[in-house]
Amino acid sequence: MTSLDTQESRIVELINAVDNQIKKVHTQSLDISFNELLDMYKSGELNINPDYQRLFQWSEGARSRFIESLLLEMPVPPIYVIEESDGKYMLIDGLQRISSYLHLRGELEAEHLDPPIHRGEKLILRECDIVQELNGKTFDHLGTALQIRLKRAFVRVEVVRKGSDPKFRYHMFKRLNTGGLLLTHQQLRNCTIRLLDPTFNDFIINLSKEAAFRECIMSLNQERVLEAYDQELVLRFFALKNYRDKFEHDVADFLTEYMEAVSEPDLEKRLSFNYEQEKDIFCKTFLIFQKTLGEYAFAAANRARETLTRGFAVYHFEAFTIGLQPYLEQLDPSNDVMIENLENTFRSIKCDEQFVRMTTGGGKNSRGLLRDRIDFVKDRIQSAI
Repeated sequence: MTSLDTQESRIVELINAVDNQIKKVHTQSLDISFNELLDMYKSGELNINPDYQRLFQWSEGARSRFIESLLLEMPVPPIYVIEESDGKYMLIDGLQRISSYLHLRGELEAEHLDPPIHRGEKLILRECDIVQELNGKTFDHLGTALQIRLKRAFVRVEVVRKGSDPKFRYHMFKRLNTGGLLLTHQQLRNCTIRLLDPTFNDFIINLSKEAAFRECIMSLNQERVLEAYDQELVLRFFALKNYRDKFEHDVADFLTEYMEAVSEPDLEKRLSFNYEQEKDIFCKTFLIFQKTLGEYAFAAANRARETLTRGFAVYHFEAFTIGLQPYLEQLDPSNDVMIENLENTFRSIKCDEQFVRMTTGGGKNSRGLLRDRIDFVKDRIQSAI
């Protein structure tokens, strides 16, 4: 076989590989009016997942200018939805546009915004820069003709049909939403992973509400919580406990990879995860930290190495939660003497100059430094008990 034949053979193989993936997806294009989308949302036929809905961040000006664009019949980018098993649609791209229309019509609930928006409150148009006469108006002030124009404004809706491969749907959502400045890694995971299997994602969200865990991370500010950083910490705990040998350097990719592995739709390929057992381990771990240091569980020592400063240090979170695991079965949270001994040990570790060097400054995300921090805590706990 000549080199030309070999090259042509490889091209044929490449084309076949692409075509095999195309066969896994079934799509449909529909033109739907915004009023139909509103009706579908109100009836539950259009599902905007709560974790996804919290990502709505457009300013009132941006919302207003979008409504202005609809009135001026400007082109609108398509909206992407996934057809679920019951025939309902799950929104995967187009949140800002649909939510803006919902706000215009008084159907938006967005308590995460400042100020919050509640159902019944209608968008007051502002910062419209083409038709400035719209500023200060609500939907009720537009008159019948313009109201009908908005209701009948159409948008192309691309539907990924329910027979499509779950992994294709997952990667489609991930790529459509990757790169948005408003999405944190965990917010993106919360929206996308459930397209593979929602079980692990829901498990993480529920555990993030556990009282002992919340007390230990209460120094996180509200912005971090809105960014789902508390849920990322739960994921980080399980990933480091069960998957640490796969960690290289990029924490975000490592956490996503672990979450994908546990949520793999193909049960034969899915990474094993015992939900009941893992929940017990999580709850006992953070009960111990609640009883020893409470809100200072993951705080660093002050400059004088005498007391702990109120704050959250993620390197402490990793080192202490994972360093504790080899001894978890031996520990009794109801044993006051043991808890007092552990508290003194934890404080001693945090004030140790060597540990301080391990957990301050940049460039501490390597596998070796992570291992060193965990081993340091592990060795000190072993000596203490």
